[in-house]
Amino acid sequence: QVQLVESGGGLVQAGGSLRLSCAASGRTFSSYTMGWFRQAPGKAREFIASISSSGGRTYTADSAKGRFTISRDNAKNTMYLQMNRLKPEDTAVYYCAGSRYYMRTRIDEYDYWGQGTQVTVSS
Repeated sequence: QVQLVESGGGLVQAGGSLRLSCAASGRTFSSYTMGWFRQAPGKAREFIASISSSGGRTYTADSAKGRFTISRDNAKNTMYLQMNRLKPEDTAVYYCAGSRYYMRTRIDEYDYWGQGTQVTVSS
């Protein structure tokens, strides 16, 4: 069992940056692929990025490529999402999730979810 808690969201102007954190409980964090998703009002939850259990491999959706960077620190049981050059369309609730499968992008392939953190980008 893994419990996930996101933090770091907030209000930022367009062009600004934020770093989200996802703190995990449990000693098995390092065995999970981890991912970030987001859900904007009235829209479906969408995949942003995933990182392998060791951190050696990452995959980022086209919508975030070049602006968002996923990373993890297994010693701290924490995953991060560095978001740069934010746009108003990045406004959403951001969720972290853990999967027992390798490098997945689908919501139904993730076993554990955090409660989400709100990111609002003003124009």
